[in-house]
Amino acid sequence: MESEAAYEVKVGTFEGPLELLLHLIKKNEINIYDIPIALITQQYIETLDLMKSLNLSIAGEFLVMAATLIHIKSKTLLPPAEEEADEEDPRRELVARLLEYQKFKDAAEQLEERESLWREIFRKEPSPSPELLPEEVPLVDLDLYDLLDALKNVLAKIPDKKVLQVTIDELSVKDRMQFLMERMGTIESILFDDLFEGIRTRHSVVVTFLALLEIIRLGLVRVVQGDDCGPLRLFKTKNLSGEVE
Repeated sequence: MESEAAYEVKVGTFEGPLELLLHLIKKNEINIYDIPIALITQQYIETLDLMKSLNLSIAGEFLVMAATLIHIKSKTLLPPAEEEADEEDPRRELVARLLEYQKFKDAAEQLEERESLWREIFRKEPSPSPELLPEEVPLVDLDLYDLLDALKNVLAKIPDKKVLQVTIDELSVKDRMQFLMERMGTIESILFDDLFEGIRTRHSVVVTFLALLEIIRLGLVRVVQGDDCGPLRLFKTKNLSGEVE
C-alpha cells in the first residue's frame, strides 16, 4: 500500500498510552480500581496493531506501556508464594498513574473551557445550529480511539478472503480527501459508516479513514455523537470549500 506508507498521522498530546487505557476502561465500563488486566492488555495490543497498520506515528511510550501491561499480567497469573501473600496488588502503580493523568487532563480541559469562555464573552451568542441535537457530543469529547473503534466495526464487515486482483488499486489519501469534501459539500451531515458504503477492500477503507482524519485536522468537518454507544455523525463546517492543494 504505497499511499498508506507515504502518509503519516501524528498522535496528539492527550492521545498517548494512558489516554488509550482510560478509553478502554470507559469503553468496557470497568472500575479503575479493579482493572481486568488480561482483557485490557489484549485490547491495548489490538489497538496498537491497528494503529501500526494505519501508519499512525506511535511513540516508544506506547511500547513501554505494552511491556508494562504484559509484565503486570504475568504477575497476576502467577500463584503468590505463602511468604508473599501480603504483597501489594501489581496493578496499584498503574492505577495511581491513571488517576494522576486523569486529574491533569481534567485540569487542562477546565482551563481550555475557561479560555474559550473569555474569548467569546464579548461576542454575540450564535444561534443554535438546527442540525445539531442538544444531546450530541462535540468532537472535543471524542478522541482518536473513538474513531478507531468505529473503524474496527467497518473493517469487520469486509470479507476476510483472498481475492485475485487484476488491476492495481492506486487510490490515494488525496483522492479520498477530494471525494469526501465533494460528498460533504452537497449535504449537511453523514453517518460515519455511510462513508464506507460500497467499499469492499481493506485498502480502500484504510485510505478513506486516513483521508477523514486529515479533513478533521484541517477543520473541514466535525464529528458528533448522540451518546456513548451511539453512531458517529460527520457535519461539514464553514471551512469546507475549495480543492485539495
